[in-house]
Amino acid sequence: MKTVLRRVFAAIFMLTVTFAPASSVCAQPETEQAADGTQATDEAQTANETGETEEERELSEIEIRKRESYSTLPETNELAGWPQGPKVYANSAIVMDMDSGTVLYGKKIDDRHYPASITKLLTELIALENADMGDEVVFSQESIDILRSDYASIGMKPGEILSMKDSMYAMLLASANEVSYAIAENVGEKMGGGYDTFIREMNERSEQLGCTGSHWTNANGLHDKEHYTTAHDMALITSALYQYDEFQTIAQTLNYTIGATNLVDEARTFQQHHKMLMPENSNYYKYCTGGKTGYTDDARSTLVTTADNGTLRLVAVVLRDDGDVYEDTRAMLDYAFDSFSKQILREQEIPDEISFYNNAESYVLLPSGISVSDLEYEIEVKDEKEAFGEITFYYSGQEVGSASATLTPEYVEEATGYTTRLRLVDDEQPGAEDGAKKGSFLIPGRRLLVVAGGVVLFVAALTIIVYRYRAAKSGRLRKAKRRKRQQRKTKNHGAGFE
Repeated sequence: MKTVLRRVFAAIFMLTVTFAPASSVCAQPETEQAADGTQATDEAQTANETGETEEERELSEIEIRKRESYSTLPETNELAGWPQGPKVYANSAIVMDMDSGTVLYGKKIDDRHYPASITKLLTELIALENADMGDEVVFSQESIDILRSDYASIGMKPGEILSMKDSMYAMLLASANEVSYAIAENVGEKMGGGYDTFIREMNERSEQLGCTGSHWTNANGLHDKEHYTTAHDMALITSALYQYDEFQTIAQTLNYTIGATNLVDEARTFQQHHKMLMPENSNYYKYCTGGKTGYTDDARSTLVTTADNGTLRLVAVVLRDDGDVYEDTRAMLDYAFDSFSKQILREQEIPDEISFYNNAESYVLLPSGISVSDLEYEIEVKDEKEAFGEITFYYSGQEVGSASATLTPEYVEEATGYTTRLRLVDDEQPGAEDGAKKGSFLIPGRRLLVVAGGVVLFVAALTIIVYRYRAAKSGRLRKAKRRKRQQRKTKNHGAGFE
């Protein structure tokens, strides 16, 4: 009887399990792919197992990322003889010389990351290249609609008007997102389109500057999975922007006030956010000349900083930084200023292929103890007729500078086949005509012989003519002398009979 009951209960249990709802059967939560590529488990399950709150767990994940990133050394440290750079918390970081493009410090400089508000540096570059500081910026309803309560803003209203100058200050200092949108919209219209035209120009211009890992979908840096950049790309963009005096002036301003507008009677005052520019702040850096801050939950902290010590003009970029962006930036800039120096090329021994450097200020950036004679170089002929070219120098495979130069005729001929020397070319040889066209002083062989023969005949004929003329003239003179002698004899003879 007991056996029968056990079998009945077992059958009932199996039926219950078989027809139970699927959700009640799954005890282990499924995992999902997190935005950063890690596997995230169900939050409630994890909290129950570890006793951590969601905030505590997030902080723990950040600390793990910080330690992993900090332990990753910059690739420039692997270069033989290169000064060893500092560890930083940023996932990607770079220090680049803005005048030569030489990378002095590089950590994953081509990895793609979300830029956040440092996007506004490219927005400013496009605006400066396509608009005037006195242009009007009219705020549309669309420029205001992009805002959320936690977005940086200066409270603009639809239909309100600012000058381009005021808008630039609001965008860079206050990081106002509606202002960035309005700048793009108005400059895009001036370019013959609209907001989308401006965004296309952002992508095209970054490619022209040599950017290889960027894609832009908006003008302010609000999060979008298709909106990303690299540390190297941001360094190139900032270097181009730094050539504008307007940017340098805005970037170093600590406070700015926008006066009353057509819709708002009150003035608006806002402050600089980059702490390395603030003399009273502990992060103040005496060589800092500007930059741009950025942050979103997805991008983490981003920072671009320009610095000038009177000799070098550098740009430092950190992306996806969970540490102290200012501490990282200071360490990188100090390293670059202390470890590298300019070597003026005209003061060094000139390579055999070079006649002279075209710019007296051309230089390379070298670590202490390294000379130009230790470098390798490549030469590109830009204009064979003018013997114009560019020489690029490398140390341990790392580019350290380049210069435009006038090349020797011998090197141009060796590299391209072009020459300024007079020589014969056989018409019947393949490519003879093409060879003749390369230099204005090359003459095909048969043509040269014909020309030379004509010259010889002309000279011979001229010689004969001159000879005959001189002979005839000489004969006439002799006849004249004989006549005079005969006349004198006749005269003397007549005088004897008187």
